[in-house]
Amino acid sequence: MTPGGPAGPNSQRVVAREQRYIAPGLQSIALYSGLAMARGSGTTLVDEDGKEYIDFIAGIGVGSIGHCHPHYVEALKRQVERLTFGSFTTETRARFLELLATVTPPGLTRVQLFSGGAEAVEAALRLAKAATGKTEVIGFWGGFHGKTGGVLGLLGSDFKHHLGPFVPGHYLTPYADCYRCPLKLRYPDCGIACAEFIQDVIRYQTAGEVAAIIVEPMQGTAGNVIPPDGFLRAVQAIAKEHDALLIVDEMLTGFGRTGSMWGCDHDGVIADVMTVGKGMGGGFPLSGVVSTDRLTSRKPWANPSASSSSYGGNPLAAAAGLASLEIILKENLAKNAERVGTVMLARLEGLRERFRCVGEVRGKGLMLGIELVRDPTTKEPLAKEATQTLFQECLKRGLIAMCYSPSIRINPPLVIQEETALEGLARFEEALAATVREHGLQ
Repeated sequence: MTPGGPAGPNSQRVVAREQRYIAPGLQSIALYSGLAMARGSGTTLVDEDGKEYIDFIAGIGVGSIGHCHPHYVEALKRQVERLTFGSFTTETRARFLELLATVTPPGLTRVQLFSGGAEAVEAALRLAKAATGKTEVIGFWGGFHGKTGGVLGLLGSDFKHHLGPFVPGHYLTPYADCYRCPLKLRYPDCGIACAEFIQDVIRYQTAGEVAAIIVEPMQGTAGNVIPPDGFLRAVQAIAKEHDALLIVDEMLTGFGRTGSMWGCDHDGVIADVMTVGKGMGGGFPLSGVVSTDRLTSRKPWANPSASSSSYGGNPLAAAAGLASLEIILKENLAKNAERVGTVMLARLEGLRERFRCVGEVRGKGLMLGIELVRDPTTKEPLAKEATQTLFQECLKRGLIAMCYSPSIRINPPLVIQEETALEGLARFEEALAATVREHGLQ
């Protein structure tokens, strides 16, 4: 095998064939790399030209157990030979739900299964409306909960521009991004003012009919933003004050990604409703809504077929979920994420001393973020041209990472070992040094 680099002739041929038919709008990392992948193993990807890459993205967080884990492969092989579709109960799904209920927060033992994240979030919003009899929902700046029409209004970015109108009754409030504080304050002197701002949103923008507040315990798409201690607890208290449900979106943070089974564990919060997915299926499309007996029994959500999906919990998905969770627990991947993530974060902290363009590093477990800036005082984001160079320099060195924008996200598979993680960071540091030289940065 040879190290990674610009797309070779085989990748170029396969990509060219696909581009004749596939519609625009593929994920940025696939478009910018121009690579066609042939296979993967653990934390290694191999393209059609035989070039190897350390995987620092895990399919945008879905590959918790890495590529082609033997237990996962065997479980899906067995299932595909027996039954592949349908909503009937299967022994595999029963075992999966039983095991899942042993790791969910206390009281959250009722699960409805879906295929995609946005589908689960929309179901959670319907549950909140059914359970409270109210219709309004509050989300956060920087938040991301999917791309379907029912959640677009809760996206806290310009992604949703020109895609309106949105569902009525959706409102946004600032998130606790302390590096770029939306209220221009400084933690901890602010007293977590961004959480208190929710009260003003409810008072002045809503009709006083808030069914739920939906929040990511750590914001993924915004750049793996880690809020300060107490933020999630403050949000929960405000939700309770207004008799609204707290929906914690654990799509990215769940199943060990942050060094604990759930992202909300770090702030000692038990949500009313959790939305889960990504790492739950080990790469297979699988998501879910997790809540209590009391809430999930509310109609119309509880009516037959009212909260289900044609693909949700199908036999293959259940097999993938069961195998993934068995691996996560048997190999103690949450602990591995905590241990390796701590080592990686310390190594990344050293980059701030060497490169002025590294404005901040942050992370919990294997959910790590880096802010690249033109100047550490003004915090102006680094130009897109420079980050595109960084992305290509990483590819040349055999590293695939989400570093094509100023807010870098590092989400390797949870099975990554310290040696591989440090090798990947060494390649990243070399790529960053090359980018600094090419663009005249300091």
